[in-house]
Amino acid sequence: MTRARRRLLIIGAVVLLAAFGWLLTIIVQPAFQRTIVMTSGADNGIYRGFADRYAPILKRAGIKLEIRSSSGAVENYERLRDPNSAYEVGFIQSGTTTPKETDNLQTIAAVSYEPIWVFYRGDTTVDRLSQLRGKKISMGVPGSGLLNVAQVLLGYSDITSQNSTLLQMDAPAAYQGLESGQIDAAFFIGRPDADMQKTLLNSGLKLMSFSQADALVQKFPSLSKIVLPRASTSVAEDLPRTDVTLLAATALLVSKDTMHPALVYLLLDAAHAVHGGEDYFTPLGTFPNLKTEEFPISDESARYFKSGQPFLYRYLPFWLASLIERRLLILVPFAALLIGLIQALPRLVESRIKKRFVVWYREIKALEDEVWNSREPTHSQIAQWRDEIENIDANASRIRIPYRYFQDVYALKQAIGVVRDRIAHAAQRAKG
Repeated sequence: MTRARRRLLIIGAVVLLAAFGWLLTIIVQPAFQRTIVMTSGADNGIYRGFADRYAPILKRAGIKLEIRSSSGAVENYERLRDPNSAYEVGFIQSGTTTPKETDNLQTIAAVSYEPIWVFYRGDTTVDRLSQLRGKKISMGVPGSGLLNVAQVLLGYSDITSQNSTLLQMDAPAAYQGLESGQIDAAFFIGRPDADMQKTLLNSGLKLMSFSQADALVQKFPSLSKIVLPRASTSVAEDLPRTDVTLLAATALLVSKDTMHPALVYLLLDAAHAVHGGEDYFTPLGTFPNLKTEEFPISDESARYFKSGQPFLYRYLPFWLASLIERRLLILVPFAALLIGLIQALPRLVESRIKKRFVVWYREIKALEDEVWNSREPTHSQIAQWRDEIENIDANASRIRIPYRYFQDVYALKQAIGVVRDRIAHAAQRAKG
């Protein structure tokens, strides 16, 4: 190999390694995401309560949960579907939106029932929404999932703003309106152990039992039928005095589909810790689950509920598992390519050297064939053969190759010697 070619190969290898190092720096530099921005809901609402319980669990894995309030599920949905927003995950109430494929959102898990309560005043027992026609009814606040659900349910019972007074009030204002007699009925949403629900259940207000729950669930599949057992509020006072049939939306933990799998697994662990217990409506282990069709289920969630956390996250700290999965695995194909090139380089060099030997062997063989086929060579032919074989020998002696190919050089010289002897024999025959 000439010095120029050797220099070219060295420069090529250096450039290749430099490019690989540059690529490695780009890939490894943003290795860890330490903050998740969550859109939660009202400050004192059920979603904020969930978020506040998620935060310390994620913190143990080195992840900060940045919680930002909203007016409710509808605003959460709008924030998440905006690809340019900082929001990555949040809670959305089932039945409050009409998801589109272009939203690029995914369900991490269904995490909890959200009971819908209708409290009312008056002596008459109300078990059908149509009985509220002509009344003053509070439905929730703009941007909340409750407002959307209430409007749909009232619409099934032919209750509209033309035949009833429909108001948009938050929970405290609606409760005060019921107590003061300013309104006749109000929709609320929340768990039985929430402060507002405790206040309502222990007040003198009446709680509606949905006698048409089965039909309403059939019309509105995003809702579920649940039962508040008798004496759930107070065994001593026997409150409520009968089982109460309620409707419930489902709280969904939803994220952008660009969220890294490692963070999805952490959120699933937090969801299990926060929502896995039993309550009035569900036995132990009911939530979280994937019983929802609102948004596509994330691949990580499907894998998690089938076989648990992946091996790396089960046995390694989060930061290390994330590095291996997010970065090092990405580098495997590049490393394989680099190794392949490094392994191929000696073979390319060897191929070029062997090709040079093949050229000389072809010339030697051609000369030998000419000598062998000439029965009566002339003196000028013999002189030409001698010049050719000496020229080949001289060129073979000037070949610059690594030491490990010297045996090939001497094999070539042996072949040259064989042909030189044949030329000498031919010269002797010509003299005779």
